[in-house]
Amino acid sequence: MFLDGDEIRGRVSELGGELSRDYEGAEPLLVGSLKACIPFICDLSRAIAGHHNLDFVELSDYGTGDGGIRFLKDLDTEIAGRAVVLVDAVIDTGMTMHYLVRSLRLRGPESLHIATLFERPYRRLVDDLPVRYVGFVVPDELFVGYGFDLDEQWRQLPDLRLLRELG
Repeated sequence: MFLDGDEIRGRVSELGGELSRDYEGAEPLLVGSLKACIPFICDLSRAIAGHHNLDFVELSDYGTGDGGIRFLKDLDTEIAGRAVVLVDAVIDTGMTMHYLVRSLRLRGPESLHIATLFERPYRRLVDDLPVRYVGFVVPDELFVGYGFDLDEQWRQLPDLRLLRELG
C-alpha cells in the first residue's frame, strides 16, 4: 500500500482547513474533474467549514492519441464573478488541466485556483497552472484506489495502492 486511508483523510482535512481560511466569508465553487476526483472532492467538501457549491466537468480522455481535448460534460453553474477552485485527483503533464483553465478563464471567474490530491511536477509540460493546494507529490507509478481505477475497477478502495502490488 502506498498511502492508507487515514493518511489520505488527514491530508484532505488539512487542505479543507486551508480552503476554509482562504475563502472565509466567500462561497467558492468547487469544480471536480470526473471521475477520479469523486472521493477527493467529497472528502474535501466535508472538510471545508464555510458554504461552497459543487459542480463537475468531464473532459475527453487525454490518452486518445489525437491530441484533442473536449468537454464531455460542461458546468451547470455560471462562474462569472465567482471564486472557482478546480479539484482534480492528479496533475501529471498538466495538459488537460491547462485546457480546462484556459476554457474557464474565458467565462470571467473572479479567481481560479487548483486543488489536487496528487501531483507529479516532474512530468509537467506547462508552467502556468494556478496550482495552490497539493496533497501529496507522488512517484511516476500507476495507482488504484481512492478514485483511481484500472478498467473501472478498484476505485472504491479507501487507500492508494501501487498497481504492481496487486498483480
